[in-house]
Amino acid sequence: MAKEITYLEAIREALVEEMRRDPKVFVLGEDVGPYGGAFGVTQGIVDEFGEARCLDTPISESAIVGISIGASQRGYRPVAEMQFADFISCGFDQIVNQAATLRYRCGGRVTVPIVIRAPGGGNVGGGLYHSQNPEGWFIHRPGLKVVAPSTPYDAKGLLKAAIRDDNPVVYFEHKYLYRRAKGPVPEGDDIVPIGVAAVRRSGSDATLVTYGAMVQPSLEAADRLAKEGVEVEVIDLRTLLPYDKDALFTSIEKTSRLLIVHEDVKTLGIGSELAAIVVEERFDVLDAPVMRVTYPDTHCPFSQVLEQYNLPDADKITEGLRRLAAY
Repeated sequence: MAKEITYLEAIREALVEEMRRDPKVFVLGEDVGPYGGAFGVTQGIVDEFGEARCLDTPISESAIVGISIGASQRGYRPVAEMQFADFISCGFDQIVNQAATLRYRCGGRVTVPIVIRAPGGGNVGGGLYHSQNPEGWFIHRPGLKVVAPSTPYDAKGLLKAAIRDDNPVVYFEHKYLYRRAKGPVPEGDDIVPIGVAAVRRSGSDATLVTYGAMVQPSLEAADRLAKEGVEVEVIDLRTLLPYDKDALFTSIEKTSRLLIVHEDVKTLGIGSELAAIVVEERFDVLDAPVMRVTYPDTHCPFSQVLEQYNLPDADKITEGLRRLAAY
C-alpha cells in the first residue's frame, strides 16, 4: 500500500521508523528538538522520543559531527543535521579527516555508522550562504558514502539504507524538493540500496546522467527532444559515491552520447569524474564529446533573477541535448 507524501515527509518517516526500529538511532543538530528543525523535518520527533534521542546542539557543526563520531564508537547510530549544507564546511575536518579515515586507521576493527543530513541547493532565493551544492567536496574522499535522492521514495529508502550502513554517509537533501516533490511511498520497510542508479526514462539516442533537483527538468527536456525525434535515456544517479558505473556504461554503450547535468558548479563537479571515466574506459563507443550542463563557476547571487539566470533548467538542458544530438 503506497501513499502520496512529500519529500520532506518521506525523510521524517524514515527517521521515525528507524528510531522505532533501533533504540541506538538518535538525531542531533541545531533546533531539531521542540522547534522541529529549520525546515520542519524533525517536527514531532522530540515528543515521541524525548530530548535524549532528539538532541538540540550548540551552533557548532564541528561539535555536531564530533559528537556523532564519538557516539558511533559507543554503539549508537547518530543522524546529524546540518541546518544548511553550506555550513557543513565548519565540520569538514571532522568528516574528512576523522569519520572518513577511522575505519581504515583501525584496520577495519571499528565502524563509523553516522549519517550527516545536509539540506543543499538553490532556487529558493537563499543567496550565497544558503544555496550551495557542496557534494563535490565529499565525493573526493575515500571512506565516505554520498547520496542525493530526487524523489520521496528514494528520500525515504536511501535514508534508511544510510542509517543502517556501517560507514559514514553524507545525505544531501535538496531544499527545493522538500514540499514540491510529491510521490507514492509504500508503507513498510522499503530500502533503496546505496550505489545503484535508476533509469527514469529509456532511450536509444543519447544518455543524460543527473541527480537531485535536476532530475525533473532533465525529464522535461528529454520529453521535448522526443518530439524532435531524439529519444534520451535519463539516469538518476541517486548515489554519488560510490556511483553506479555499470548503469552509466550500459547506457552509453547503447546511445553513444552522454550529457551530464548537475546544479553544482562545473569545475570538478561529479560531471568531471563521470566524463573522465567514460573517456578512459569507453572512448571507443562515443560518437560525440561528453557534454555538461551545470551551474557556472560562480557564487549564488541574492537576486532571484540572477539566480535563475545561473541555474540549469529545462531550457538549458534542452539546448545541451540538441547540441549533443547534432554533433
